[in-house]
Amino acid sequence: MLVTALAACVNYRGIRSDSHPASIDDYSAAVSIPTQGGAWPAMDWSERFGDPQLTALINEAVANSPTLAEAKARVEKASAYTEQAHAAIGPKADVKYAFTREHLSGNTYLPPPVGNSWQSENSLTLGASYELDLWGKNHEALRSAISERKAAEAEEQQARLILSTSVAHAYVHLALLYALRDVAQNEVASRTSIGSLTQARVQTGLDNEVESRTVDVTINATQTDVSELDGKIATTRYQLAALLGKGPDRGLQITRPVLLDASDDALPSSLPADLLSRRPDVVAAHWRIDATGHDVKVAKADFFPDINLVAAFGYDAFGWGHLFDASSRQVQAGPAIHLPLFDGGALRAQLKDRYADYDQAVAAYDQTLVGALNEVATQVAAIRAVEQQQTTAQRAYDASRRAYDLEIIRYKAGLDPQLQVLSADVARLEQSQRIATLRMQRLDAQIALIQSLGGGYTTSSNDVAAINRVAASP
Repeated sequence: MLVTALAACVNYRGIRSDSHPASIDDYSAAVSIPTQGGAWPAMDWSERFGDPQLTALINEAVANSPTLAEAKARVEKASAYTEQAHAAIGPKADVKYAFTREHLSGNTYLPPPVGNSWQSENSLTLGASYELDLWGKNHEALRSAISERKAAEAEEQQARLILSTSVAHAYVHLALLYALRDVAQNEVASRTSIGSLTQARVQTGLDNEVESRTVDVTINATQTDVSELDGKIATTRYQLAALLGKGPDRGLQITRPVLLDASDDALPSSLPADLLSRRPDVVAAHWRIDATGHDVKVAKADFFPDINLVAAFGYDAFGWGHLFDASSRQVQAGPAIHLPLFDGGALRAQLKDRYADYDQAVAAYDQTLVGALNEVATQVAAIRAVEQQQTTAQRAYDASRRAYDLEIIRYKAGLDPQLQVLSADVARLEQSQRIATLRMQRLDAQIALIQSLGGGYTTSSNDVAAINRVAASP
């Protein structure tokens, strides 16, 4: 009764949280993210694009990335915290030995001949202690540490996913630059051919020096485009080398991409429910909530008494000859109780801080979940939009190609001026560039969709069950 009355001096009345993690059912997404019977991405998703170099580059980046090394170090640190928290649950024992050489005063409780003399004191003690943990503080701290470790592991996978898809995005951009360079190089040949026709017409008097100089300008401009693309290709190679964790010379060894279209973009039927266990950032955010919830319970337990059982046995004697005599024995045993009475509000402030961490973790989880759903919907819409653009762009290119061929015929026959030929050629060039760009945009959107679906990551069945539970306010 006394302990209960004293504990009432320091209490946490009025401190609570009304935050609850959002459920996936709280967000409507059936129209934007339809059921299509597809499969989740596999960890080897890069092989879908049929370019072994891409897979090799991703593996190299994962093996050498300082960012991933940092994430792995955080996992090791979290594991160490878990081991420390686990150690606090069990009993502890230690052995202490002390040797002291001192001159004892002759005017204290030790009379001569011991007093006013030099003595050597030896002390050997075996001690043990055990915290009863009546309020579960140590067990809650262990659960918090385990959740922090799981969050760190998920964040490591998130860092791996971001790195892998960053390499893939840069690789697709490199492929686009090569495709645009091919278009520009073909355009140089096409305009050189127009220049030959113009020169023949100049000789027959159908054109003059103005037309000849005009086509020379277009040829030089296109050659400038080729040189510009060569520079961008080199720059992108250097960017890839940096993602690999290597020097710029490594980028010069990267050959031209040979990416294939990965046509299977069907979404899994278990979306969006299974997204909670397939996105490493969502999983990490969940474990942060779990960890902070346990931290709140630890802070609550601090308001109650701590009881430690302590025992010690040993020997203490002057000199060496009597150290292990029965009369030199020392025995101690008993409980040690810590009861908070008045602390100026420190414990209440600490609990408020833990609740603030919990509220922040819940808000971060909800935001991550909203972002995950919107990323999937955005990438699906992007892929479908690009597919429609590809269809119309192909028709536009076919029409521009036919118009260009007709203009060449009419130009040879002297029916149309050079300006119309160059105009038709520019239209064909723009559509060629458009087709190349759209193809790479679709590949880029496919990679972004793979990232938004978690890139093949999944948690264990036990973790899935924990994630699917709606956490209550601690």
